[in-house]
Amino acid sequence: MVTPVLQSLGVDVAALDTVHFSNHTGYRQFKGTKATAEEIRELYDGLKQSYLNDFDVMLSGYIPGAEAVETVGAIARELKLNSGMKPGSFFWVLDPVMGDQGRLYVSEDVVPAYRNLLRDADLILPNQFEAELLSDVKIDSILTLHDAITALHATHRIAHIVVTSVRLEADSPTLSVIGSSIRSDGSPRIFKIDVAAIDCFFSGTGDMFAALTLVRLREEASSAGLLRTKSWLSPDDVTSSQLPLAKAAEKVLASMQTVLTKTKQARDSTLEGMAGPLGTLEKEADSEKRMHLRRTKAAEVRLVRNLDDLRNPQVVSFAEQI
Repeated sequence: MVTPVLQSLGVDVAALDTVHFSNHTGYRQFKGTKATAEEIRELYDGLKQSYLNDFDVMLSGYIPGAEAVETVGAIARELKLNSGMKPGSFFWVLDPVMGDQGRLYVSEDVVPAYRNLLRDADLILPNQFEAELLSDVKIDSILTLHDAITALHATHRIAHIVVTSVRLEADSPTLSVIGSSIRSDGSPRIFKIDVAAIDCFFSGTGDMFAALTLVRLREEASSAGLLRTKSWLSPDDVTSSQLPLAKAAEKVLASMQTVLTKTKQARDSTLEGMAGPLGTLEKEADSEKRMHLRRTKAAEVRLVRNLDDLRNPQVVSFAEQI
């Protein structure tokens, strides 16, 4: 998902895949392999030996295992070191993919491995559960979410944080994105954007959010004249709702809401076409499994068909200071 989103917005991409799967894991079955730490390093060294590692930004997502996490961190540190005395010339977006809704997708030793990388990242994109793991703060209210973000800023000096998929009440009709950019004294500037929850399970939306955020934040930082500033940070007098990060998140969510709404409409139409008398597949013993596979396929994000919504978002949900 990351590569096509970035390329559709005009970004040249060198993709280093950490997994080689036949399909995403939402299908509950797949074939393929995970890259080892050695394989990840070898691929990067291949780029390096041909002087192809002159990157402006790095986006890291799912990484299979603590050793591989450490390797990716070492690569990011090397790229930062290469940027030398040029503030803002290299920017690392770290999406610490570990789990969701109280369940880890990875082994427990991955959590401390990610914590050790936080100080080097410019922007992190945890979901609510991952923010709890990284901050050691149980999030069950806006107040405790504020505490978690404050702790991450204070402990790791992370410049920018966006916590995704925040739902503090199980039956809430909205999802929230909560973001913050640090002040020079380490305090947060926290904003919130609410969007309507879409009643459908999608796979790949985290990658989509990360890729869009990278592009939109760079655009907003450029407009604010911050690309030669460390971590693209705004002066302290910029309020939370006017931060480049907040403006970027507004555009990201506008694109995502439109694309995902159209995806759900297409999914519903596809599933309605399956209605009627039971067919051969539904009569078989594994019909429940087959229907899950059909529903999952029907909900594949319609990205390529809606590129204009990625490129020209119509913002309707705005950031508010909290």
